[in-house]
Amino acid sequence: MAELILSHDLGTTGDKATLFSSTGELMASTFSDYPTHYPKQGWAEQDPELYWKAFCDSTGTMIEQAKISSSDIACVCFSGQMMAALPVDGEGKALRNSIIWADLRSTKQAEELSRRIEADKVYQLTGHRLSASYSATKIMWIRENEPEVYKRTTKFIHAKDYLVCRLTGKITTDYSDASGMNLLDIRALRWSEEMLEAAGLDVNKLPEIVESTQIVGKISRTAAAHSGLAEGTPVVIGGGDGACATCGAGVVAEGEAYIYLGTSTWMAIASNKPLIDPQKRTFTFCHFLKGLYFPAGTMQSGGGSFQWIKNVLCDSEIQAAERTGVDVYDLLSLKAQAVPCGCEGVIFLPYLMGERSPLWNPEARACFIGLSMIHNKNHMIRAVLEGVAFNMKLIEEAFREQGVQAENIRMIGGGAKSRLWRSIFADVMERPVTRLNFIEEATSVGAAIAGGVGVGIFSSINDANKIVKQVESNRAVEQNFPVYRKQYEIFKRSYERLVEVFPLLASGQ
Repeated sequence: MAELILSHDLGTTGDKATLFSSTGELMASTFSDYPTHYPKQGWAEQDPELYWKAFCDSTGTMIEQAKISSSDIACVCFSGQMMAALPVDGEGKALRNSIIWADLRSTKQAEELSRRIEADKVYQLTGHRLSASYSATKIMWIRENEPEVYKRTTKFIHAKDYLVCRLTGKITTDYSDASGMNLLDIRALRWSEEMLEAAGLDVNKLPEIVESTQIVGKISRTAAAHSGLAEGTPVVIGGGDGACATCGAGVVAEGEAYIYLGTSTWMAIASNKPLIDPQKRTFTFCHFLKGLYFPAGTMQSGGGSFQWIKNVLCDSEIQAAERTGVDVYDLLSLKAQAVPCGCEGVIFLPYLMGERSPLWNPEARACFIGLSMIHNKNHMIRAVLEGVAFNMKLIEEAFREQGVQAENIRMIGGGAKSRLWRSIFADVMERPVTRLNFIEEATSVGAAIAGGVGVGIFSSINDANKIVKQVESNRAVEQNFPVYRKQYEIFKRSYERLVEVFPLLASGQ
């Protein structure tokens, strides 16, 4: 009996294929990249044909690398980037490039939509603010600027859905991706008539929605010939990358929480109901199953801030790391560790790309505050790490004010490898922060769990807790609390005082 699970994670930069055993053991992984096209300022597109090529290439490499037969694979499952607009015809053929999540060309459509339906109503219905980041306004843009494409479109789908269609001939999506379109009524779990009417969109152009654990079809003979997979292999749809990361962090029950410390950084929880914040600081996606949600708050530049200071100020450390074979981030963490908590008065506002939740200020800008002649590069490195933690505390407080109580915070993402950074988070949050066994593969793990449930290898998504292990816990050091509480208050006040300056900086004046 085939018991291997092939998981494909279609990210922004490429497709990561991962092979798992029925016990959740990582057997092999490989990556195949594809480009993003930027035709104009604020536009971002990808050729879906390259999704298929990356899928076939990475699948072939995976089978060869793992030295297995395609018949050993019990199912194929997916995680994928969310909030796209990819129009396909009745046969699943792409009619244009996919307008991906990073594309903001539909700002005008978002403004038009905001005049037709109240912002509070949108948030109450969909769990999200109205934004050009989501699919609804991107579809509106296509309807207004490429009417022939809109007319020929059978369905608007996402990256993972396109590959599912190529493999099985079925055009569908799951609830997590649907909830990132600004079009789903997240309580009724159906396309919102009010949103569709306000946007002037045809509900028939939206796909059927299924749970992430559902088998949607089997690999066709044609798809098998191109991909190297066995004809008839079940295909489980999986979910959007946020939902898969949440499951891959083992966060599948009410009250559990995690932080994904990657280029962008977010905190999410599992909840049995949408979390509707009166101040709209957080937002809510659907999880893998009906009636399960993952409210979240995302900052733009978490791990990206660490990467920025490495690239801008740390050439000598990069060269030293290359000479010695040490990870440059480990070297930077050592330098930051030489500085006491609180950075002797230096604070970093991590708004290198504006900010999303909870501030929702695209004009916010990054800055160091409190520098003097006693400070050096080590202080600035640590200030970046602390600034990211302070900013995530804003999101954590927004959750707490809505009644969320998480005693322990799990951590995944590349930044979770830094023991220092985890300890900073623990001291700032004043609660334990725990590194998991899968930190960079968590999204693939989540997709694999969906696949395993779909074909009966796992009994339910709760089996995530058998696969996802808490490896190392950083307990909060109480003696650091007073320093961080003081610095956190200065961090918040600094942002508030600079709000009127940010627009001037953003406009270059």
